[in-house]
Amino acid sequence: MHKLALLQTIIAADPLRMRILRRVEALQLADCWVAAGFVRSAVWDHLHQRLDSALPTDIDVIWFDGASACKTVDGEIEAALRRWDETLDWSVKNQARMHRRNGDRPYTSATDAMRHWPETATAVAVRLGADDRIEVAAPFGLNDLFDLIVRPTARFKGEKRQAYLDRLRAKNWLANWPDLTIL
Repeated sequence: MHKLALLQTIIAADPLRMRILRRVEALQLADCWVAAGFVRSAVWDHLHQRLDSALPTDIDVIWFDGASACKTVDGEIEAALRRWDETLDWSVKNQARMHRRNGDRPYTSATDAMRHWPETATAVAVRLGADDRIEVAAPFGLNDLFDLIVRPTARFKGEKRQAYLDRLRAKNWLANWPDLTIL
């Protein structure tokens, strides 16, 4: 099965992830996606032949709207999501402001912002489109995600290398997914 179709199948087969995608879609935020560990963990669990895939410790909701690029708006959205499900740790970030925190040039979209994330396998996001069709944003493609490769993105190979190494230690992914290849 093609990697895109397999990703869509993995997410669609997970009732909890689909419930979250429906809730996030109902927010009607501009250029909005659920990203990072939400997708990565589901795929890595599938590839490690686990029947169930636990949600990550936080649910990363990214969106892009230059007119609403203030942290307060993200906080209000997180509060609304917590009212819907207080058991989940929501992390909502308008990518139109995140370049300042990350020391990057301004981003042009949520997908452009993902190009500046630490690993290629993490820079994958999903959302619901028409008829509950799962749309995928993956600026580095899906090969590393499905090939179980943790590879730094360009700035994290050089200038931000120590941040990448610190992140690898903190995440300790090999303890959960021993078939990973860390580069």
